[in-house]
Amino acid sequence: MPYSQTSSFIFYIHQIKKSNTYTQRHKRTKSLGTKTQSYKIQKMTISNLLLLLMMMTSSSSTVEAARTKKSTTTTLNHLSNLDYLTFPDRKASEAAVVEWGHSAVISAIDATVASFGPQTSRGAFFEVEASPILADPVAGVSSDVMEKIQRHNNGEEYYKLEPAPLNNAEDVHGNMVVMTNTAGLSGVTMAKIAKESGAAALMVVNVDHDYPDYVYSLTPENEEEQIYAEEEVDIPVIMVSLQSGNVLTTATVDEHTDPKDIVNNGMPERIRLYGGGDRPFFEDVLNHKPVVYIIHNLLTETECDELIKAAESKFDLVSDDDTNYLEHTIPPPAKQDGVVMQNNIQRATLWRGALNPHSGKQIEERIEQVTGFPQDHFSDFQVNKHVAGSYHGVHYDTHPINVPMATITVFLN
Repeated sequence: MPYSQTSSFIFYIHQIKKSNTYTQRHKRTKSLGTKTQSYKIQKMTISNLLLLLMMMTSSSSTVEAARTKKSTTTTLNHLSNLDYLTFPDRKASEAAVVEWGHSAVISAIDATVASFGPQTSRGAFFEVEASPILADPVAGVSSDVMEKIQRHNNGEEYYKLEPAPLNNAEDVHGNMVVMTNTAGLSGVTMAKIAKESGAAALMVVNVDHDYPDYVYSLTPENEEEQIYAEEEVDIPVIMVSLQSGNVLTTATVDEHTDPKDIVNNGMPERIRLYGGGDRPFFEDVLNHKPVVYIIHNLLTETECDELIKAAESKFDLVSDDDTNYLEHTIPPPAKQDGVVMQNNIQRATLWRGALNPHSGKQIEERIEQVTGFPQDHFSDFQVNKHVAGSYHGVHYDTHPINVPMATITVFLN
């Protein structure tokens, strides 16, 4: 399993106020197999926003987060009829970074690498430094061809696409071509068009307005594409989200820029593509009510072990009447809809400030850098210890004084 060296962080945000200036962009997670005793650490910000905790399911050696695919009428504790997707979808070996700028100001977006073409494991042979060039047409084919493809897909007429060079192939040659997937072309077909145009790399922008942070690894769709990809595709092929595509195409402009002064469609002059390695990256799960991300590579295995060790002598059994506002312990009711809400969970609080060790401060700094939330808004760490038979019922995180803005949950082992 690729998810063997880091913990799994789940990041929830709910009903973010428009006046709030913190950034909630990026993406990443890793999960470890469960042991006889498992530990979960939860850190909450305590700003003015409402948090909704989403149900998590741990199964064998993976951690799953549910994203509903359609609206389903259900009560809080009767979720067996939900139609859901499981996560994580992304793997560290598929993670890449597109970066631009200079030593003083560096900007970057996350990308995921296609299953074909050069892979991140090839190191320098995967890396590319080039100019980003917007494809013409941007979807790789003209609107007329897009209509023919649509009619073919609807069974109205037969049409076989013959990939051809882009209109601006001369500009694309030797650079990274930026193309959208709005035409419904396969990843291999777009790679054919990019190669026909002499591109050094292909960036596909996933135009998904419902999930603007969602990306996935492109794969061949049939045996013919598989053979072509293995024999012919020798350029890196990556996908970035719609959100990231917008960041790239506004990198050199602001609200005061005159349209006549925009160069290269707002994109930087040069960009660098390289493997993500141990860099944290986000995976989009749900983009509203609540906002949910999985954050890969946020903690190291050593940091997880240190947190467990720091909490080991501090655990107390959580009871139904155990209310401690200072430690943010607000238990749910003993039962709801006839379902027991918590059973055999032990909890320890790791205090911040002078009592926080160096490793704890490093973790807080990293969370701030990755999520954009300032450390001043963090609560103390809650570490929950689960043994065989322990569980939490589905519930809302709440606090009568400091309403949580977001929760980060990490599975430490």
